[in-house]
Amino acid sequence: MKVSIDRVEECIAVLIVQEDPMVRIRIPAGFLPPGSREGDLLDLTLEPDPAATAAARQQVSGLIGKMKKKQ
Repeated sequence: MKVSIDRVEECIAVLIVQEDPMVRIRIPAGFLPPGSREGDLLDLTLEPDPAATAAARQQVSGLIGKMKKKQ
């Protein structure tokens, strides 16, 4: 998805989604690529990470198991 950098306020970048300009996304300004400025267009991509998801679920399951044993 294409977004534009609308502004940066107090270390928070406000991005406007080009497909729907009413949608704003706020992210830490440190997440922006180096040299980014207001008005720049960026590609914003969110991708699933199945391996990391499975590992996190396994870790949480293990923690829940430990908690149940303590009860």
